[in-house]
Amino acid sequence: MFEIKPYPEFSWSLSRHKTLLNCARQYAHQYYSAHNGWLRQAEESQKHAYRLKNITNLEMFFGSLVHDKVEHMINEFYKGNPPADEETLKKEIRSELNSGFLEAVNEREVWWNRPKKGTMFHEIYYGAAPVLPKDKIEKIKQRLELAFAHFFTSKTYREINEFKESVTFMEAEQFRTIRLNGEKVYVVLDFLYHNKETDVWTIVDWKTGKKSAEDPHQLALYVLYILENYPVPDIEHIVIRNEYLLEGTHEEHVLTNEVLEEVQQLMKTSVGRMKSYLEDPSLNKPLPIEQFPQTTEYQRTCTRCNFHELCFPGEILFK
Repeated sequence: MFEIKPYPEFSWSLSRHKTLLNCARQYAHQYYSAHNGWLRQAEESQKHAYRLKNITNLEMFFGSLVHDKVEHMINEFYKGNPPADEETLKKEIRSELNSGFLEAVNEREVWWNRPKKGTMFHEIYYGAAPVLPKDKIEKIKQRLELAFAHFFTSKTYREINEFKESVTFMEAEQFRTIRLNGEKVYVVLDFLYHNKETDVWTIVDWKTGKKSAEDPHQLALYVLYILENYPVPDIEHIVIRNEYLLEGTHEEHVLTNEVLEEVQQLMKTSVGRMKSYLEDPSLNKPLPIEQFPQTTEYQRTCTRCNFHELCFPGEILFK
């Protein structure tokens, strides 16, 4: 039975960790102010924070569309169906981008009343007019030209084709949880496959943005999940790979037990900092919002934040 709780369950993820590093106030709104905002009887402040939490931006929207297409193609591949060609995929993405834009402009009330069911772009919500910035449109056009061309030449796609008979698709794009240091940890694997001939388990993370220093940390969490949930002999039988679809490159990381211990230590330190913002850790009850300090990195962080207007009411970010 669904139970309405005044505070959310505590959990940890790398994205939650990065949010707190960016800005404690943003972290508070993302993980506490918006809680229960989907309920009809919620306070208006909760509903509004929940709306803002569900704003996307053009880069994120594009990335999610590409991930969905890649997942669909891999599923079809393992069903024995031929993949769509590059031009068809680009056409479909353009159509979905246009649909998202029209929905944000013409069906604002859908997002306002049911944020999970509607689409709203950061660039439109915080813009002076219902248009997307030209420079961002051009950037997405360039990314679209690269992403699928590089997918079809990626090491992962070539490998599952070359070893089709011995490769088994295990899972993709599923929210999973593991327990580390007594805490619930969320992980989402883009793609996991197993070669039964070599007994190698390959974790793939598709990237539609720039390389990040945190990429190996994310993959290390995936390794911990795999070791706990699949019959993997040892860490040497796991390949972890980032596929950078904009650059047409990939990186494979070799993890040792020492690296896994480092990631668990990072998590332990991060959890400690998160819980320092709790008034009652047993309930996951946060301190008052005023005790979550705002970042001083306005241009780098505040201008990109979904909750911008809660700190800077009425400010227009896109002229």
